[in-house]
Amino acid sequence: MTEADPIKVMIVDDHAVVRSGLAAFLMAYDDLELVGQAGSGKEAVRLCERAGPDVVLMDLVMPEMDGAAATRAVRERCPEVQVIALTSFKEDDLVTGALQAGAIGYLLKNVSADELANAIRAARAGKPTLAAEAAQALIHTASAPKPPGHDLTAREREVLALMAQGLNNPEIADKLIVGRSTVKFHVSSILGKLGAGSRTEAVAMALQHKMV
Repeated sequence: MTEADPIKVMIVDDHAVVRSGLAAFLMAYDDLELVGQAGSGKEAVRLCERAGPDVVLMDLVMPEMDGAAATRAVRERCPEVQVIALTSFKEDDLVTGALQAGAIGYLLKNVSADELANAIRAARAGKPTLAAEAAQALIHTASAPKPPGHDLTAREREVLALMAQGLNNPEIADKLIVGRSTVKFHVSSILGKLGAGSRTEAVAMALQHKMV
């Protein structure tokens, strides 16, 4: 592929009117070529290997397989393909979910034609493009305080749940079929991570913040 070759683009959206609108937009640019359309995340994953796009415009909110899951699957099967999330939504969890799945860009559907064309060109070159709202969502997520218990391991959550049921260390050890010293270690770790001064305080925090 050379710079002179048109950039092959695939559109993924569960609304036919959106797909046709994007297809018409692509025709206005000589360096962009539509190579496929998919109406669902599952269809996008199947089509990406056959169509061989350079860039995928991916809707995020779709039934069955959402855009983040489809993005992850496309990137796993076709790692050379870049994905731009193109959506009407700017919620923090959607932004982070799409980018964690491997999307290189996040744009809202009110983006101008030229902005979208430039984002496609940037994506083919491996450069990210984020809508201002998406960048703000990332900043908000990064600066938001982590909820209590976010760093508890699965085993620690299990021990905490048994503590909340009123079980003591020997009873927890019997229930989990582990040594009492192991349970004591887990309980100590739980208190440390929660900043709790006692088992009672740890259980109260667990119930208040719905950790168990």
